[in-house]
Amino acid sequence: MGVMTIPSYLDSENWIRNVFSAKAVGRGGVIHRAARDVERYAGRDAFVYEVRKRGFTMVENGDQLVVFCNRDPVRLLVDRDPPKLSQRAWPTAARDGATGI
Repeated sequence: MGVMTIPSYLDSENWIRNVFSAKAVGRGGVIHRAARDVERYAGRDAFVYEVRKRGFTMVENGDQLVVFCNRDPVRLLVDRDPPKLSQRAWPTAARDGATGI
């Protein structure tokens, strides 16, 4: 077995481009990806940057990152006693003391 190479469609830039070229994005809908896939293929910080660049909103629920592909406000209609956020829920830049969140 030789050295394994990453297929070009899994390259970070290509992966992000593919995610944000989904039909739901163009329609102003919702997309979701597993946090582990985002971290593996693009990196959380790069993904957060792309969401912000487009003016979208992203939430994390369990292992899913959910992106609302529009600029409309997001309201939580059913609230419950939420668990404390894990360190993983915060972008790395926020943990490092950077501002702009």
